[in-house]
Amino acid sequence: MKTIQYALNNDGVATLTFDEPGSPVNTMCQQWQNDLGDVTALVLKNRDAIKGIILASAKSTFFAGADLKAVMRLQPSDAPQAYAEVERLKHHFRALETLGIPVVSCLNGTALGGGWEVALVGHHRLAVDDPKIEFGLPEVTLGLLPGAGGVTKMTRHLGLTAAQPYLLQGQLFGPREALALGLVHELVADASQLRARALAWIAAHPSAQHPWDAKGYKIPGGTPADPQVAAALSVAPALLKKQTRGLYPAPEAILACMVEGTLVDMDTALRIESRYLAPLLIGTNAKAMISAFFFDLNAIKSSQSRPRGFPAFKPQKVGVLGAGMMGAGIAYAQANRGIATVLKDVNQAKADAGKAWSARLTQQRVDKGRMTPDEQTALLSRITATGEAADLAGCDLIIEAVFENRALKAQVTREAEPWLAPGGFFASNTSTLPISGLATASARPEKFIGLHFFSPVDKMKLVEIIRGQHTDDDTVARAFDYVQALGKIPIVVNDARGFYTSRTFGTFVMEGAAMLGEGIPAAAIENAGMQAGMPVGPLAVLDETALSLSVLVLDQTRADFSAQGQTYSATPGELLVERMVKEFKRSGRAAGGGFYDYPPEKGGKKTLWTGLKPLFEKPELAWDIQDLKDRLLYRQAVETARCLAEGVLTSVHEANIGSLFGIGFPAWTGGAMQFIYGMGVDAFVARCDALAARFGAGFLLTDAVKAPIRQHQPVY
Repeated sequence: MKTIQYALNNDGVATLTFDEPGSPVNTMCQQWQNDLGDVTALVLKNRDAIKGIILASAKSTFFAGADLKAVMRLQPSDAPQAYAEVERLKHHFRALETLGIPVVSCLNGTALGGGWEVALVGHHRLAVDDPKIEFGLPEVTLGLLPGAGGVTKMTRHLGLTAAQPYLLQGQLFGPREALALGLVHELVADASQLRARALAWIAAHPSAQHPWDAKGYKIPGGTPADPQVAAALSVAPALLKKQTRGLYPAPEAILACMVEGTLVDMDTALRIESRYLAPLLIGTNAKAMISAFFFDLNAIKSSQSRPRGFPAFKPQKVGVLGAGMMGAGIAYAQANRGIATVLKDVNQAKADAGKAWSARLTQQRVDKGRMTPDEQTALLSRITATGEAADLAGCDLIIEAVFENRALKAQVTREAEPWLAPGGFFASNTSTLPISGLATASARPEKFIGLHFFSPVDKMKLVEIIRGQHTDDDTVARAFDYVQALGKIPIVVNDARGFYTSRTFGTFVMEGAAMLGEGIPAAAIENAGMQAGMPVGPLAVLDETALSLSVLVLDQTRADFSAQGQTYSATPGELLVERMVKEFKRSGRAAGGGFYDYPPEKGGKKTLWTGLKPLFEKPELAWDIQDLKDRLLYRQAVETARCLAEGVLTSVHEANIGSLFGIGFPAWTGGAMQFIYGMGVDAFVARCDALAARFGAGFLLTDAVKAPIRQHQPVY
């Protein structure tokens, strides 16, 4: 056997050690599945000589789960085979756990997905008491369900209600929580103690079985036959549909599997689980989500976009210019990660107000028990609020986060840059202004870079790193390390107006505004965005980000074009937003109202502005909801493809992760480029041609754009 080492000692204890060659982790690859069959047969053959079984790992982690590359290669015709293979896997699991002899899982490290299902084979589970270790079943986040016994066993361990966060949401847990839940039975200080504790438990328990295999077992909390459980389950599908909007089949399959499995015996429940898993395995949704949240995300975490050959950069002291919402958020993110921060504004009072933001956030964490008062004090002590530029002395990075005004940004750059430590670099937090233009204010444009944070900084995971025309590789590498030091996700893009995320996000909101200008009801536009899977509708987003900001960006764009002797042609959406601000004095939520009216009382519900209907709506206009949804999604995908063709983006994985974490592109698609690949390039091009013919050049795909789409298509 290549992936499992089998040893039967004189004491009668058989040890199955998982050790996949050439891989840093153990996976349920085809070879492992074959080896599991062989080792199970060997155990059955030696049954009379075996007094106990230990499941162990030769890796630093216990088990990583399924072979996701194999899942990506599955075709619809492979569903029967997929069902048969998972059934075979569970047959081996059941053979080991129903022998009547004790099986102990020694969890020396993380066990996720299929790895946790392997761990659940053990009647007794030991784990190292290390908060860095993670257990759980995150399959739902990849469009799958835990089909190797995970749904059935977790439901029988915890009950229909208590198991839901770990199955429907993929919530992970550490060793101590696992102990409290009864999913792990003992903790040890380090891995060297696992075997001794396993042998002791085997000696004390010469026979063993799972709770559900014992006579008289009852599911915790009751079955659907119990009135209270039945009452809760009667509304559960509707609540789930409200969350998924019908776009994610996995949670619905998991819930059905949980409920149906509690009404039958264990082996039938396991077959039900397999039947729900097989369609998900060959479905497009799982492929999209695996592509994004496993392969694309891991490509970024492994620093594929970081220039090679430069030493790791660990920020020690970082300055932030501007203590508004963005600057204050950056300061908090840094201090939360142990980085000394200088938060500067034009005077001490404004700087103090910015630091107060961190005080409020940390107090919320203290109130919820997520931070101790001492930890709060330590975090706040890392932030120096000041109105004096001299306090920036010695910073190895300074980030300006002032208003989107080219002259103001140039001014603060010149004032602050001289205070950098030798070898330090300067960054601009801008969402639209080209970095190369801003770098003209710098004495060292090669050490000038863009760092586009998203609001609110404490919650948004993405940071867009923008390389200017003169930015050198060392600066890009250090910016990449800085973002990772914050615990955030970096993508690296080349300079252009709006970069990638703002440029593409702008197409979403302006397509929505254009629809309104065409006469389509505002409510239909907003609902189309939600039904497509966007977090909120385009008009609501424009209100939140401020219509007046969009107009400022438009004015700056016109000025930039004019300075180059050109004329900027505003889109229909941009012109409508300009009318809203300049003609109707509707500047957005912060100004009291935009496309929506906002109630003065806290917690009140916003409503669409009644003025939209008489001003824009055309009752005689025929429209189709599918067209509206497609326009909102396809427009963003087209712009993403254009960014790839123009070299603004250099990889598919950054396109997908940037769209998912930066602009809220629907997770069910796997990202803006995976949306294209999941549909099929030819089908996507055909639909774009149809949309372009009816709704304008925004959907047009030139040959220069089509070529890189095909060229960058990933192969698994």
